[in-house]
Amino acid sequence: MQRLNNKTCVVTGAARGIGRAIAARFHEEGATVVVTDLDAGAGAAAADAIGCRFEKLDVRKEADWMRLSDSVPTADVVVNNAGVTGFEQSMVPHDPEHASLADWREVHRVNLDGTFLGCRYAIRAMKESGTGSIINISSRSGLVGIPLAGAYASSKAAIRNHSKTVALYCAQQGWKIRCNSIHPAAILTSIWEPMLGTGADREVRMQALVADTPLKRFGMPEEVAAIAVMLASDEATYVTGTEINIDGGLLAGSAASPG
Repeated sequence: MQRLNNKTCVVTGAARGIGRAIAARFHEEGATVVVTDLDAGAGAAAADAIGCRFEKLDVRKEADWMRLSDSVPTADVVVNNAGVTGFEQSMVPHDPEHASLADWREVHRVNLDGTFLGCRYAIRAMKESGTGSIINISSRSGLVGIPLAGAYASSKAAIRNHSKTVALYCAQQGWKIRCNSIHPAAILTSIWEPMLGTGADREVRMQALVADTPLKRFGMPEEVAAIAVMLASDEATYVTGTEINIDGGLLAGSAASPG
């Protein structure tokens, strides 16, 4: 039996990467999926390839969320996935000493404001039925300090906390609306491309970035999607206000190399 039959699911930032993988897996599990993204061309192409609906959405803009609310007034699952590192255009410093206030604010505007608005939309889209699942994509970086990516780490830490606040608020209202966060570590998506590059040393860079990961590899978007399906499904109706790490064992500690 498909695990998301008869559920309407909205996924933000779903034109590529983790968001697209989640949208595709939700569709496979029987959901009616609404792909949203700021990039209308890529978003529409992804929705067409998956076989679902596309809505353009800039998660930073309240007016866009209001339009989505008119277009998709009810939802059973909302995945707040859209996010940026701040390094999409160039590797500018985001350490606590050199990060500019403008760069700091823009990362938070997308990641944190977008998640806040997405949670607010989700509550309003779910409260009539009194049930639903809100899934916020945070990061391993939201659980530890990241000296060279302070804005990103801060925004993802705030998403973790806000997810718990939303979970408690919904429970307080007597709704069966759950809210949880997923914390991926190194997942191989385009968000890593500025750091990996296209040169001959790409493989060396890749290995260096996962050297401290016990499983010694990048995770795949489909592996995050599998966790999202579980949280979206009725198998997880007692799971709220929690976080799930998907990090190849990174936060477990250290692992001895095989002899």
